[in-house]
Amino acid sequence: MAMTTATNSAAAAVAPNYSDFLTETARARKPSPIRALMPLLREPGMISLGAGLPNPATFPLSKITIDVNAPGSLGVAAAQTESIKVTLDGTMLDEALQYSATPGIPRLVDGLTGLMTRYHGENASAVGVDRALAVTTGSQDALTKAFAAILGPGESLLLENPSYSGALAYLQPAGVDLVDVELDELGLVPDSLEAILEAWPEDKPKPKALYTIVTGQNPSGATLSAERKARIYDLACAHDFLILEDDPYYFLTHPPVAPQPSFLSMDTSSRVLRFDSFSKILSSGLRLGWVTGPSPLVDAILLHAQATSLHSSGISQAIAAAVLDAWGPDGFNAHVAAVREFYAARATALAAAADKHLAGLAEWSLPTAGMFLWIKILGIEDSFTLIKEKAIAAKVILVPGSAFSPSGAPSPYVRASFSVADPKLYDEALSRLAKLIKSSQA
Repeated sequence: MAMTTATNSAAAAVAPNYSDFLTETARARKPSPIRALMPLLREPGMISLGAGLPNPATFPLSKITIDVNAPGSLGVAAAQTESIKVTLDGTMLDEALQYSATPGIPRLVDGLTGLMTRYHGENASAVGVDRALAVTTGSQDALTKAFAAILGPGESLLLENPSYSGALAYLQPAGVDLVDVELDELGLVPDSLEAILEAWPEDKPKPKALYTIVTGQNPSGATLSAERKARIYDLACAHDFLILEDDPYYFLTHPPVAPQPSFLSMDTSSRVLRFDSFSKILSSGLRLGWVTGPSPLVDAILLHAQATSLHSSGISQAIAAAVLDAWGPDGFNAHVAAVREFYAARATALAAAADKHLAGLAEWSLPTAGMFLWIKILGIEDSFTLIKEKAIAAKVILVPGSAFSPSGAPSPYVRASFSVADPKLYDEALSRLAKLIKSSQA
């Protein structure tokens, strides 16, 4: 479990004026009068003739039974251990099948709130702003709704270069001014961020937020240290911008390295929105993530959701809640420990294959978290044709570095994922890549 920390900056004790950060559309959103009735339905003795809920008697599902692996068992080992049976029926199933409150099924929200407290501490706010949590349809859903709430065309966002292609897919066509900050093998470089802010034109509004992937960064694999985070947080307070902390790989930190304290854990001035995901540790198909942060910012995301999806899948939420309940905190920790060991072994195996085949042809660093090896090919300026055409023809799939460039600029990098392919195939995959590099260099 990560230790929490806090910045001592005097400026950190000033809360943002959240209205200044919201777009005109976000400020204009109003709570749905129908959605506002949902919490009232749980009050004892309440008779509802208001909300247009379908009658659960018309739903054809009567029971869902799930076999859950014993915590800590993965792959082949799972077949050798006794599974835990989880059943959704009665009122639990009715709740899963019915419309529910936009923030999520209360049982899951309570479970996630406890999980966040265990890993990131209680609300660190020194400015009296409540922390809120909402379940979303994957962390991508929360992330794009946060972008929509605070960033209009031409408004500036600080972000790493390279950065997550899924975020760029939203930001680039939205006309956001993407201000890229230098990234090295240790994550976002505070000196680069400070230089950008100090040189910011006086006649141009300063960036509203910093978007950063803090653990096992996608695509670079870099993990931001607590020391760098503290300095970045102080810059956020001094220059009054929000921090969007995207951390889907937090539970994929490779042993013996421990997860780093989060921006959320040091958020004394209530300016951090944190995005987490079940995709890497329970199931990507469940499409469940959650956002945690100052209630005014989480509320803006929820109002958007009320106008689009209403709420995330009740069945997915019920399954996740049931698994967390069946495991308990100790079981969850055991599962996460096994997942961490799983990805650490694969990272080591792919790096060993790179040592064997790419020495002298490319450069890379062994990641301490996540599922990616970020490889710089020597002797070329752009990997696009090599990867998108020649590598595919040679039956090996990688992603060219330009896919992660905020400006779409050429890049000599490629991203190799060690998450799914059989480690026995790493050697052959990088052997094929090496032959292509040698051919291109020649």
